[in-house]
Amino acid sequence: MTFIFSSILLLKINGPITPSVSNYIKRELKDRYDFCIIEMDTPGGLDKSMREIVKAIINSKIPVVGYVYPRGARCASAGVFILTACHISAMAPGTSIGAAHPVVIGGEKMDPDMKKKVENDAVSYILSLAEMRHRNREWLARSVRESITATAFEAESLHVVDMVAGDIKELLDKLRDRKVKIGNKEFILRGDVEDIKERGKNLIDKILDIITQPEIAYLLLLLGIYGLIMEFKNPGAVFPGVLGGIAIILALYSLHLLPVNYAGLLLIILGIVMLVLEAHITSYGLLTVGGVFSFILGSFMLFPERRLPMSIIVGMVIVLLVFAFIIYLIVKAHKRHPMTGMKGMLGETGVVRKPLDPEGLIFIHGELWRAESITGERIEEGEKVEVVSTEGLCLKVRRKTKK
Repeated sequence: MTFIFSSILLLKINGPITPSVSNYIKRELKDRYDFCIIEMDTPGGLDKSMREIVKAIINSKIPVVGYVYPRGARCASAGVFILTACHISAMAPGTSIGAAHPVVIGGEKMDPDMKKKVENDAVSYILSLAEMRHRNREWLARSVRESITATAFEAESLHVVDMVAGDIKELLDKLRDRKVKIGNKEFILRGDVEDIKERGKNLIDKILDIITQPEIAYLLLLLGIYGLIMEFKNPGAVFPGVLGGIAIILALYSLHLLPVNYAGLLLIILGIVMLVLEAHITSYGLLTVGGVFSFILGSFMLFPERRLPMSIIVGMVIVLLVFAFIIYLIVKAHKRHPMTGMKGMLGETGVVRKPLDPEGLIFIHGELWRAESITGERIEEGEKVEVVSTEGLCLKVRRKTKK
C-alpha cells in the first residue's frame, strides 16, 4: 500500500533531553499528521528520557525525519541515538554530530567495571538502531566508544545521516518523493513549507522543564521537608506548612520522573532527622556530625546520572545547620521558664512583710503582693517564702527551706 502525504508536524528539541522533552515528543507524535520533522539542537541528556523518545520514534505509525538545525547546532550524546532512530536523518551545514559516549553528568568518573558495562550496553543499542535504519554501524559504535564527532558533510559522506539541507525548504525539496516503509505501508513524502504545523511545548511541559532539573528537584525536596518540620514545631503557623506541602509534592513528582537513587534520598532524610533530634537530645555533637555526613553522602548519591554541583550541596549544608539551630532555639524557648506575668512568679522567692496567718503580704519583684501560706502555718515577717502557684492576684506560697 502506498500513501502520498503532505501534512507535516514540526517538533523541536532545543536543549537537554529531559523527562519533559520525552513527554512532549510522545504526546505529539501521533498519526493525525502525515509525517513528522524533529528539529534538534541538543548536548544530550538523560538515558531514560532518550530511550523513551527512541521507542516512540521506532514505533511511530508515521515517518519521522530527524533534522539537526539551525546552523551551529549540535547533536551530541543522547541526541545521536534519537537521530539514528529516525526513518530519515538530515543535518544543516555548520552542525555537528557525535560524542555519544555515556557519562555521568557533572564530571564524576564511573567505576571501571560499571563504565564498561554501560558502554557496551550503549554500543549494542546504537548498533541495533543503525541496523534498523541501514546506517554506518562502525562509525556510530566509535562515536559511543571513542566519542568521535563529524561535521554535517562528513556525516553524509560516511552514511551516518542521509542528507544535508540548509533550511526546512531545502529539506522538504530533498524529501520530495522519498519513500519510507513502515510495516506493510509505503509512504511517499511530499510537502511544502506552508504544510508545516508546528507544535510547541504546553504549559505543563514548560513547568516540567523547570522542576525536573535535578538541582531544582533537590531544592524543592529540602524546602518541603524544612517547611513541614517548621509547621509541626509551630502548629498554626500555616505558611510553612502550605509552602512545604506544595514543595514536597512537586519534589516527589520530579523525583518520580528523574532517575533517583533512593538510598541517597533516605540518607538525606536521615541526616535532617538527626540534626532535628540534636535539638532534643544531648549527644555532644555526635548527631550533628552524623547528620551532616549522611546529608552530604545522600546528596552525592541522589541522582546517579547527574551529580549535583558541590556549591549547591555546601550551600544546603549551611542552610541545614542554620535550620537546625533555629529548631534548637525554638525548643529552648518552649522549655524556658516564663519570665513575665503570673506564671513568671512560679518558683520565685519573696520576703514576708506582713505575717502570713495564713494570709499576709510579701515583697517580690519590687512590689507588695497578697500571699497565702498553702500549709496554713504562720510565717513571720522577714522570713523567705517560695511561690508555688497563683490564684487570681493572690500568690500561694510556702516557707523557703534552707539548702
